[in-house]
Amino acid sequence: MNYLIGIDVGTSATKTVLFDEAGQVMSSASEEYPMYQPYNGWAEQKPEDWRDAVLHTISQVIEKSGVSKEDIKGIGISGQMHGLVMLDEAGEVIRPSIIWCDQRTGKEVEDMLNIMPQEKWIEITANPPLTGWTAAKILWVRKNEPDNYARCRHILLPKDYIRYVLTGVFATEVSDASGMQLLDVPGRCWSQEVLKALDIDESLLGTVYESCEVTGTILPEIAEKTGLSSETKVVGGAGDNAAAAVGTGVVKDGTAFTTIGTSGVVFAHSSQVTIDPKGRVHTCCCAVPGAWHVMGVTQGAGLSLKWFKDQFCQDYVAEAEKQGVDVYDLINKDVAEIPAGSDRLIYLPYLMGERTPHLDPDCRGVFFGLSAIHTKAHLLRAVMEGVSYSLSDCNDILQEMGITVDSMMACGGGGKSPVWRQMLADMYGCEVKTIAQTEGPALGVAILAGVGCGIYESVESACEKLITDNETAGPDAKMTELYDDYHQLYKKLYTDLKDSYKILASLQ
Repeated sequence: MNYLIGIDVGTSATKTVLFDEAGQVMSSASEEYPMYQPYNGWAEQKPEDWRDAVLHTISQVIEKSGVSKEDIKGIGISGQMHGLVMLDEAGEVIRPSIIWCDQRTGKEVEDMLNIMPQEKWIEITANPPLTGWTAAKILWVRKNEPDNYARCRHILLPKDYIRYVLTGVFATEVSDASGMQLLDVPGRCWSQEVLKALDIDESLLGTVYESCEVTGTILPEIAEKTGLSSETKVVGGAGDNAAAAVGTGVVKDGTAFTTIGTSGVVFAHSSQVTIDPKGRVHTCCCAVPGAWHVMGVTQGAGLSLKWFKDQFCQDYVAEAEKQGVDVYDLINKDVAEIPAGSDRLIYLPYLMGERTPHLDPDCRGVFFGLSAIHTKAHLLRAVMEGVSYSLSDCNDILQEMGITVDSMMACGGGGKSPVWRQMLADMYGCEVKTIAQTEGPALGVAILAGVGCGIYESVESACEKLITDNETAGPDAKMTELYDDYHQLYKKLYTDLKDSYKILASLQ
């Protein structure tokens, strides 16, 4: 039997899963690490924490499974997108990684728009300049930390730093590189025009591969540390959303998924390059060779619920520990008792600014409509509904672009919630399904590794063989109508508050 490993370097934790070639989980392990926010709107992590978590979890899954290292044929790596990892000449980390949800680069985005008009950025990179994407972060370091920039010899994304740790190879692949704002997305290669305009030396960047291409093999010293074989191949892998698409079978036209992780995503596959001229949603290369995807992103999706739980739900946490259950199961139970609309309470999920459809780093979270009748359960439901309204914004734009979705999958931590899935079905007006396989990005990149190692013929055929539907939530027409009214007010609130957000951002 052949075996494959999928590694997902997330924002809150790294998860490593060992699969057999039939897609069955043999063992899994995860390890958490902190995020640092030294200033309002900043977000950083230490790449060394990711490295340690990956090496520990690989060792654990091999030890727990008892699988022979020679039978582990390939590894795929997924991870949070857009993070900036800078290495010096010796391959050592220069500074903490500025990660995807960091919003410090507003001035750098303005600089990029002065260098080239927005229309040109969209033509080449398929997206307008964005505060959370990597190019603006590179410019910020060059402007604010010139000594660090001068030391830099390699620029990598989070998962590609892990590739370097495992293989010693400086490389990336098309899906993750699409989120750097340096890639010619229609052409699937670094854009010489963009690199010249930004004065970034291409030698700083890794070689670009397709997601299922082999990029290297395990270094002998890493093999010794982890229990892997030095013959094990490491493929390109994919950014977290592109990997989740493979892991949920969203690999052909008409398929899409909604994921509610730290951020939230509505993601649709497309065999053609489809670009929103307004730049409200993101077009990237997907993990299927020769294809693309279009996605809208909500910055503070699961982050909103986790923030509320961590700050205000100590009673739920204590009760969950007492009962020996997941705290979110208790939250879901109480939320289900609150009527749709949360008794006229609306939450705007802008804890970390917003991407789709506003591209506004300055907007912040709001509870609108609070009254003395509202309980903690009302606020929890409002948080879940607010995130769902934001995801509906994304879905509406995809439909406007002519992308037809016949099947919507739900994944991520929030996708496990029946209450949240029903909200999405009611707001989208279509069925929202789950699959029996629950490993998402880790399974996706394991499939990519299997294709790269010749175990599977193609990404599409592997998904057809390995992935099966599970539960389905259907829309309630009355709820769809009610939520549409609330969604219209939700959208109006951003417009009403837009100027006030700018004033708030300017206050000391």
